[in-house]
Amino acid sequence: MSDTARPLETGYEPTTPIADTLLRRFLCNWTEAIETLATSMGGNTLRRDNLHAADVGRPAGHANVATLLRPLTSANEEEVLAALAAFYGFGGNASGAVVLFSPWPTPDLRSHGWSLMGHPPLHLLPPGRSLPPAPPDLRIEEVRDVAALRAWGSAAGTGFPFPEWEAHGPGSLIGEGVLDDPRWRLWTGWLEERPVSIAAAFVEHGISDVVLVATVPEARRQGYGEALTWRAALAEPGLPAMLLSSDPGRPVYERMGFLPLFRFTLWYRDRP
Repeated sequence: MSDTARPLETGYEPTTPIADTLLRRFLCNWTEAIETLATSMGGNTLRRDNLHAADVGRPAGHANVATLLRPLTSANEEEVLAALAAFYGFGGNASGAVVLFSPWPTPDLRSHGWSLMGHPPLHLLPPGRSLPPAPPDLRIEEVRDVAALRAWGSAAGTGFPFPEWEAHGPGSLIGEGVLDDPRWRLWTGWLEERPVSIAAAFVEHGISDVVLVATVPEARRQGYGEALTWRAALAEPGLPAMLLSSDPGRPVYERMGFLPLFRFTLWYRDRP
């Protein structure tokens, strides 16, 4: 039996074409985006056939992420979790929570020190949509230089519910290196001279992955986040867009036309 003909429950082999399925394309896009986030902030990455991991060693949101590329089973659970523990240095000097993403159901990992975070749905927006008008008081600008990236980071620090990032400043979520990577597209929504909403897309492997959508608390429920999401989703209008959402955000994305595909499984583990 060839690698590409193995049963689906074994996950993706290194020889599986990236275009094999939407999930395969999403995972390749997702892990490359995380890798660039981590390296833009001086972090480290680990690539194996069965997982990808990235770490900045401090609170850094989407940069401290591990992603399973094959299902976690009773046969490989101990080895995979030991590899993650060694890479992230649990019990060492590193700080910041680590999140483990799996597109497949997993065993119960609580005995290994992990806590269940949830089961966010993965969505697909087919290509061919038109950009709707943004709220008239919102000015949307694409991030193209360091000053604009810092403004984007300022809104991110307020818009995301992670106060530990504040100690590291606007660059705690994304580094200046992304400005040199054309696969990254970022937008900021402004009310006069104040950045209030953000979104980003990573365009690679035939999809636009919409990530890092946030609005500062006092500007929510005004349609700003949806307007920024449209910009990211239509970064390349001829490509499908995909995103992982929370359940509270799901109705907004479904109203926009995003189709729920299935749910991921997320675990997290804190580092002091």
